[in-house]
Amino acid sequence: MRKIYLPIILEQDEDGYYIVSCPFFKGCRSYGKNVDEAMENIKEVIGLCLEEIKEEDTNFKVINNFVGFREIEVTI
Repeated sequence: MRKIYLPIILEQDEDGYYIVSCPFFKGCRSYGKNVDEAMENIKEVIGLCLEEIKEEDTNFKVINNFVGFREIEVTI
């Protein structure tokens, strides 16, 4: 077994729930009532994404190539 480190995006919606997503995989997102719950939930979803990749490709080629985060300024 080996450890991998993945990028996570954490947001909070208007109802106070925390939404987490991993841009490394398409559609990999979850939520929780607090940050800790959201992070535990995304670990489970990431595990499912990894299992799907293992079944499809033994070389672990991922769907998205993570480049990085950026901010952009817009006038509203």
